[in-house]
Amino acid sequence: MGNRVILHVDMDGFFAAVESLSHPETLGKPMAVAGDPENRRGIILAKNQLAKNAGVKTAEPIWQALRKCPGLILLPPHHELYAEYCEKANAIYERFTDRVERAGIDESYLDMTGAPKLREYGFGGRVADAIRAAVRAELKLTVSVGVSFCKVFAKLGSDLGKPDGVSVVTRDNYQKLLYPLPVRAMMFVGRVTENKLDSAGVHTIGQLAAMTPEAAQALLGKHGLLLSRYANGLDDEPVLRREEQEDIKSVGNGMTFRRDLVSRDDIRLGLRVLSESVAGRLRKRQKKCYGVQVSIKDPKFRVIDRRVQLPKPTNLARTIFAAALAIVERSWKIGSPIRLLTVTAINLTDESDRGQATLFDDETDIIRQEALERSLDALKLRYGKSVVKPAAILKNDLGIEE
Repeated sequence: MGNRVILHVDMDGFFAAVESLSHPETLGKPMAVAGDPENRRGIILAKNQLAKNAGVKTAEPIWQALRKCPGLILLPPHHELYAEYCEKANAIYERFTDRVERAGIDESYLDMTGAPKLREYGFGGRVADAIRAAVRAELKLTVSVGVSFCKVFAKLGSDLGKPDGVSVVTRDNYQKLLYPLPVRAMMFVGRVTENKLDSAGVHTIGQLAAMTPEAAQALLGKHGLLLSRYANGLDDEPVLRREEQEDIKSVGNGMTFRRDLVSRDDIRLGLRVLSESVAGRLRKRQKKCYGVQVSIKDPKFRVIDRRVQLPKPTNLARTIFAAALAIVERSWKIGSPIRLLTVTAINLTDESDRGQATLFDDETDIIRQEALERSLDALKLRYGKSVVKPAAILKNDLGIEE
């Protein structure tokens, strides 16, 4: 682990930058990609640097962004285009090393350890500059790159270098560069975790690193042990080659409830939470599903599994929930107790697959819902899963926390 050279390459303002290529009239003007620009409803999904300088923030309501920046140009999202540029960017990265692991549609980890290109360019910062130059020349986009000896510190480094920069985090300088940062800058520190750390007087990454593993575990459980290791640079997670990355066949989530589900409202709440979890994981893996399966277990541990095929692939919680609810209503007598529910997305495909269009499709509505759910993903990633909750979850007695 000590001699690794890991890069985290993050596209700068990716959605907005890609849209600007098709809209040269936006150059030099504040611009944002939003869920429903025509009706001025919805949420900001991405913004360019000028909009950011004006105070526009990702995931804020459009009306609020327009109040801050009256001249803001709003464009609708084109997710197929973003997927296309994601492929092009990763093809560039793979010219530098065969160990490229996608962490999202706009970010990837590269392991340059022992790669011929590292020997060609020398130090990791120079190979990062070469990658930035290639992306700029070929795609007309910019990336920020973090270089370090582990994935966690490389990701923190790419944030330090934004936009269009390189930050090199070494064993000699990581405490100086990273330890003053707020603890929420760490991966996997959401709002709930941040509040718990704050209550213990832990506000910075350095203070988290200074905690004993035992204290971190006492405060946060196993998650605390993981964060303690990360803060001390003990992340040894490998960067996987394309062929080593798991080709998942399904994505599911199940829950045994604190009490049996009996009413239709109980079932709807359970299915909604599970569907939102499954949809979020699909989007994180850049996948959609052509089918939904529901497993039901009763108090006597009898199990039934039922599935349904969808007319078009989806990674939307709303669609998965509707399919799951239809399965339960068709297959289960409402009122009979349910101990456990599992919702599984099956028959997966790439998220760029929009399926066969029909006369009955409402593409505008689908795009609007995609924008909304992706904006919620961004909020949860930044502030923790508990930042957005359905009202029905509050004070429920089923054991559902998120």
